[in-house]
Amino acid sequence: MFKKITFSLIAFLLSQTVMANTDAVNQLMQSYASTQSIQPSAEKGQQLWNKEFSNSGKYAKRSCSTCHKSNISLTGKHVNTGKLIQPMSVVSNPKRYTNVKKIKKWFKRNCKWTLGRECSAEEKASFLLFLNQ
Repeated sequence: MFKKITFSLIAFLLSQTVMANTDAVNQLMQSYASTQSIQPSAEKGQQLWNKEFSNSGKYAKRSCSTCHKSNISLTGKHVNTGKLIQPMSVVSNPKRYTNVKKIKKWFKRNCKWTLGRECSAEEKASFLLFLNQ
């Protein structure tokens, strides 16, 4: 029953935002909702995006915005490689969230590098809500 309510809440949130209407985002949101009781929000995603995490190595303090910028409509730059990163906002970069495999790959890689661990389903769903508004 609770899963059904949680899933309904996520479906409602998706319909109330300017989400990238891609099968990839919808598929991932449904997947995250089915794994555990989650309460994602764009606000949580934005807070997590800008939160600094302590890590070992050259860049001891990192956040998503370290490379991707706080303003997700701007082009970012990887602090280690110097490689330019296209805007994360779906408004600025509509093709950003169209491939489930790529989204999963980048969540895994970037969460481990930034947070020092893989992101939870709620964190991933919150990121998607934030990035797709």
